[in-house]
Amino acid sequence: QVQLVESGGGWVQAEGSLRLSCAASGLIFSNYAMGWFRQAPGKEREFVAAITSRGGITYYADSVKGRFTISRDNAKNTVYLQMKTLKPDDTAVYYCAADASIFGLTSTRPHYWGQGTQVTVSS
Repeated sequence: QVQLVESGGGWVQAEGSLRLSCAASGLIFSNYAMGWFRQAPGKEREFVAAITSRGGITYYADSVKGRFTISRDNAKNTVYLQMKTLKPDDTAVYYCAADASIFGLTSTRPHYWGQGTQVTVSS
């Protein structure tokens, strides 16, 4: 079975940094585009970032451009989200996602999801 397991969430002060990791198994990792979504309390799930299967192209929500960086290590079957200059509005559960097409991450619902990791940013 396909599994996506997030880690690295926690509490951080505003202006601080965190790095999230997502370890994938049960799929040929290098064939999949990967991404991150988040859902804040009382709000809908929203797109954060995505990366193509080879890591050559990245996409970001306007709200995180210049602060967040998505990357991947296909040898480790892992995708990362480096978050800097965090804001209280970044507080959410962050979900890792995978799809055979980058468009499954940027324009439609991804095929596979992790269970999420909590990120809390205090002011």
